[in-house]
Amino acid sequence: MEKTGFLSNLKSDFPASIVVFFVALPLCLGIALASGAPLFSGLIAGIIGGVVVGALSGSKIGVSGPAAGLAAIVLTSIGTLGGFENFLVAVVLGGIIQLIFGLLRAGIIGYYFPSSVIKGMLTGIGIIIILKQIPHFFGYDTDPEGDFAFFQVDGENTFSEIFNTVNHIQPGSALIGIIGLTILLFWDKVLSKKAKIFQVIQGPLVAVLVGIFFYSFTQSNAVLGISSSHLVNVPVPKDVSSFLSQFSFPNFSAIANPQVWVVAFTIALVASLETLLCVEATDKLDPHKNVTPTNRELLAQGTGNIISGLIGGLPITQVIVRSSANIQSGGRTKMSAIIHGLFLLGSVILIPNLLNRIPLSVLAAILLIVGFKLAKPGLFKTMYELGWKQFVPFMVTVVGIVFTDLLVGIGLGLLVGIIVILIKSYQNSHFLHKEGEDVDDGKIKMTLAEEVTFFNKGAILKELDRLPEDSFLELDVTKTKYLDNDIIEILDDFMHKAQERNISIKLISQRGIVVNPESFFRFFNTPRKAS
Repeated sequence: MEKTGFLSNLKSDFPASIVVFFVALPLCLGIALASGAPLFSGLIAGIIGGVVVGALSGSKIGVSGPAAGLAAIVLTSIGTLGGFENFLVAVVLGGIIQLIFGLLRAGIIGYYFPSSVIKGMLTGIGIIIILKQIPHFFGYDTDPEGDFAFFQVDGENTFSEIFNTVNHIQPGSALIGIIGLTILLFWDKVLSKKAKIFQVIQGPLVAVLVGIFFYSFTQSNAVLGISSSHLVNVPVPKDVSSFLSQFSFPNFSAIANPQVWVVAFTIALVASLETLLCVEATDKLDPHKNVTPTNRELLAQGTGNIISGLIGGLPITQVIVRSSANIQSGGRTKMSAIIHGLFLLGSVILIPNLLNRIPLSVLAAILLIVGFKLAKPGLFKTMYELGWKQFVPFMVTVVGIVFTDLLVGIGLGLLVGIIVILIKSYQNSHFLHKEGEDVDDGKIKMTLAEEVTFFNKGAILKELDRLPEDSFLELDVTKTKYLDNDIIEILDDFMHKAQERNISIKLISQRGIVVNPESFFRFFNTPRKAS
């Protein structure tokens, strides 16, 4: 039986929040860097996403923060709008538009994405996490964390960055990365099964602490010493006033600029779509199969973006990387997301110097584990066994995400999914079933399905055109509850052709049996007489 008490869930949520914190910290900073925004803006978005959105959301295991998918939009928009303060106006307006989406109940859009595309999204993100973390794992950090696009901001692409890593391995980073990965695997596969203490104290926390000690003791070593470029880089304020000076505020005088509104709508649409996709994906990953209210999620995200924009933060979405880390670490309620946000807030205020001693390669090891659990090799076999209708959209989504970016990959997968549906709709006997054909006496029976739409025009036209002259067609529509007007017009046209080809027609319906009806259109559109 599922435990519902606060303390019983806190035993799961608190350790999970620590893992999410270590995953979120470099991503918040890296996404801000990739966006051309102040580093502190990424931390603000992470804090608001955790505390505010986490509290308002109906999701028990979703975690929100700055999104890698918006980095390119932010980078371009800051330049287009003439500064970060003008861009913040668009973030606030984008949040208001998201509130309107929620009130209009637009959250239902998320349910229209096929399961194969959602699974492809999760797998593609898992693969891209692994590929993007390999350079960081070995100490090659020219591309910032959170840059998940194939063509990177440093001018490289995903694979050229990996190839270049061979010539730029940093011994200290690589060694502590390997040690950290070993700790994580040993903790997960062995120690966590030995005693409950190893479930409460998470392996990522131990790996990070070992990483801090390793850096501290090897700092002066010429070979194993880790340079500052391979460490977490949280802004360190000297005093309260310098901390407060890191906050930026929107320049509302720019609200009359039409470009601000264009960016605002872009942020609202992209952020809402990413959120709804993430909600669908996290609900599939959730072992307890909770269902997130999507309209409430849009309201929560909109509120978060308004607050984030007002105090200098990046746009926020629900994020699959942090959410999946939360699920994998045993998070049970929204408290894990809220506590992770409080950890971000407390750490940047109280211990920024300690955070800046964490090697990025250790955090890369944590993300490698997250990525592998999302992209399990066995899933490819499972999807293949489900048939090509599931496997093709799945693979197109995976490849699209790896070689372009998240939204393009999902768009390609959805497009292929729609094409598959159209192809099967054209072919599928569910819509048009030819029960039999007796060549000797020329009798043919054709049965239409319960619902026949314009998607089936091609299949029906093909079957009718194949009917031989001097034949007899028995058309059974007794089970047909909906017949599209396009199909009625096709049948009506066929009636005239049938006379020329000497084809007799027997129509069987719930209204009775009619031989050689004068007009299908009139037959189907005449109200039934009361009995």
